[in-house]
Amino acid sequence: MTEPKTDGLTYAQAGVDIDAGNAMVEAIKPMVKATRRPGADAEIGGFGGLFDLKAAGFTDPILVAANDGVGTKVKIAIETGLHDTIGIDLVAMCVNDLVVQGAEPLFFLDYYATGKLDPAAGAAIVKGIAQGCRESGCALIGGETAEMPGLYAAGDYDLAGFAVGAAERGTLLPRSDVEAGDVILGLASSGPHSNGYSLIRRIVAKAGLAWDAPAPFEAGRTLGQALLTPTRLYVKPLLAVLKRTSGIKALAHITGGGFPDNIPRVLPEGVAAVLDLAAIRPPPVFGWLAATGGVAATEMLRTFNCGIGMVIVVEAGKADAIADALAQEGESVMRIGAIAGREPGSDAVVYRGELAL
Repeated sequence: MTEPKTDGLTYAQAGVDIDAGNAMVEAIKPMVKATRRPGADAEIGGFGGLFDLKAAGFTDPILVAANDGVGTKVKIAIETGLHDTIGIDLVAMCVNDLVVQGAEPLFFLDYYATGKLDPAAGAAIVKGIAQGCRESGCALIGGETAEMPGLYAAGDYDLAGFAVGAAERGTLLPRSDVEAGDVILGLASSGPHSNGYSLIRRIVAKAGLAWDAPAPFEAGRTLGQALLTPTRLYVKPLLAVLKRTSGIKALAHITGGGFPDNIPRVLPEGVAAVLDLAAIRPPPVFGWLAATGGVAATEMLRTFNCGIGMVIVVEAGKADAIADALAQEGESVMRIGAIAGREPGSDAVVYRGELAL
């Protein structure tokens, strides 16, 4: 083997610091270890993560997989330097999609890509991911950190998450018996969650506000802090109520596309969701966005969750009991409508009343 030239280029000179990456892995190992659960030891460093379904207590499981990102909400984290909650968003956007199918999240993997690795920012991001995993009961069993100079601008990064869950055969949602007369419940959101942030950032720019300005809609926080409020994790409350009751027929995670795009995904042919908008209590952020951006109500409803992060279709006779059970699990529950018959070609989501924005 010939000796390398003393003036030859190195990977570090090309912009990729392997030592920084290794240092970050060592820094996050305790966070990852804290996400251990039955079926996974949550150690990282190998080429792949393992999960034991039998040890997790499953007999005849169906696996359910989901992946997502957090969109341009990452730009606010980057521009404010507040990186410790964006990882919670990443987990929530994935595991909330699993639980709507009746699945228990089992494990999570992340992909973190950046132009130049900042180990402190990276560790803060993974801290949030680990927190989201702990709060939803899934193990962080692996991930990838990619340093790509020239593809991302200095300081920029993007995130992607991948989650796998399981449900016993025969328990998957939605059920096929969603029918006219069923009641629609809504679980309160914590804010915009991780959707509509390209429009949000445009509205903030129009308002001429800096991220460190006081939030116009929330006392005691800066605008950046308020808009980085993480996506609510609905997993543990929903799993607990699914185990204790039998009246939940369908769940819909209200993400990009709002009510009109997400609710129809869990409805059979021949029925529609009739929503009472006046029954929804939107957090003040939505009123501010609508007023400041001059955003029409129809646009708000198809861009944002408008205060409802999860929609639940339940048997009418069990609606009160299920609402009480969810409230006992810490959720803010609203009765927001009912299922009705639908003529071919008509809308699958129908609105009554107006949002109190």
